[in-house]
Amino acid sequence: MGKITIRQYLTGQGYSPPVEETYDHISNWMAWYQNEVKKFHEYKVFDGVEVHEEKRYRLGMAKKVCEDWANLILNEKVAIKAGDYEQRLNEILDANNFRVRGNQLIELAFGLGTGAFVEYLNGDKEPVIDYVRADMIYPLSYDNNDTTECAFGSYRSYKGKECIYLQIHRFGKPEEGEDVNLYYIENQYVDLESGLGLELPENMLDKVCTGSKKPLFQIITPNMVNNIDPDSPMGISVFANAVDEVKGCDLVYDSYMNEFILGRKRILVPISMAKAMLGKSKDGQQDQTQFKFDPSETVFYQMPADRNTELQPTEIDMSIRAQEHELGIQRTLDLCSFKCGLGAGRFRFDSSGVKTATEIISDKSDLFQNLKKNEITIRAAIIHMVQAVAFLDGKGDSLEVTVDFDDSIIEDSNTTIDRNIKLVNAGLRSKRTAIMEINKYTETEAEKELKLIADEAQITGTDIDWTNMDKNPEDKVSDEP
Repeated sequence: MGKITIRQYLTGQGYSPPVEETYDHISNWMAWYQNEVKKFHEYKVFDGVEVHEEKRYRLGMAKKVCEDWANLILNEKVAIKAGDYEQRLNEILDANNFRVRGNQLIELAFGLGTGAFVEYLNGDKEPVIDYVRADMIYPLSYDNNDTTECAFGSYRSYKGKECIYLQIHRFGKPEEGEDVNLYYIENQYVDLESGLGLELPENMLDKVCTGSKKPLFQIITPNMVNNIDPDSPMGISVFANAVDEVKGCDLVYDSYMNEFILGRKRILVPISMAKAMLGKSKDGQQDQTQFKFDPSETVFYQMPADRNTELQPTEIDMSIRAQEHELGIQRTLDLCSFKCGLGAGRFRFDSSGVKTATEIISDKSDLFQNLKKNEITIRAAIIHMVQAVAFLDGKGDSLEVTVDFDDSIIEDSNTTIDRNIKLVNAGLRSKRTAIMEINKYTETEAEKELKLIADEAQITGTDIDWTNMDKNPEDKVSDEP
């Protein structure tokens, strides 16, 4: 009997995880994300005499577009606000390295199609956030493509055996006397060979009732339809429909690099100018005089001919088609960027400089619209994650949370300020609304800011002698000359 897979085990337990083909696609996307697709990046060339194995030069655009999406969506300027709980929340997020790991999770989710936040309490009763990538996520039940029960599995070495570790988040089972409205978490270790359960590590419970009616996990995917399996709760990679464009970037770049390698200057030199060197005969039995060039020399190429032939050194200086290749690379980058939702012109293969944010708004409306669309799903996931953390921290599961994304990458902050000033002066917008938009404040924070501004406006300065601040009160000014 061969080794079982996580999906096979879950199926045997009566669950219905996604089809195997889904994880085949995830493996393929992972290969492109890692920039190592053997059937494409390794190839063979026949030079007329023998076959050479070659490796293709590559730009690695699959990972680059995922990095850009993660940096656009979850960067250091994103503000998560939770009222009076905000200070404690920031302590928990910092302890879980959320700013770094959250960004990395979104990058992986956009590369592999799916990612997940998973929350639980550690041995010290502190909330912990796990960041899980697509190949470890196995939705078990879902409603309108919203995952309600899920297993998170990985392959491990445990007690000298290859095994599966599973953490299953599910509703209670009435046949086991559990509350069907509450979530339970199961921990399982399974032997890969026999498919039988193993004894759990010390201090790990096999089943825990969370006491929550909401899941302690959140699935994130790019906000786009899974056209490979429309009924699956799993998402698709942001470059799933742009693999040909990613290939195009590597093909043109590989040709560009080889243009310089193959276009090196060569000098054809007659054999009469070669050095006489002592070497072995073809059968290796006896020494014989051979005429050859320094084997480390890459400029000279020996012309086979009789030593008495009157030949002169001939220079071959092949022209390099750099401009044509650079134009080709730019076109493939534009296509790749467009197909991955970043809009045409996101990447530049020149030194023309950086465009201003105002130009980005007008030139990259596709990017702006796609960014706003993806922020919808990420915002919902972060809000539910924060509420789950607050629940585990004893604050209930109905905490009011807001997430303000950083749009300064897309929008020009100076333009936003100028627009609000004009609207306020024209009487078309309140100062409170303007402050909320400019500073990303909540209504309560905007009210506090308005009060501070009003209090400062009452200070006229007429009762303060600003010219005498540094003098001692006991000092007297003499009238003597």
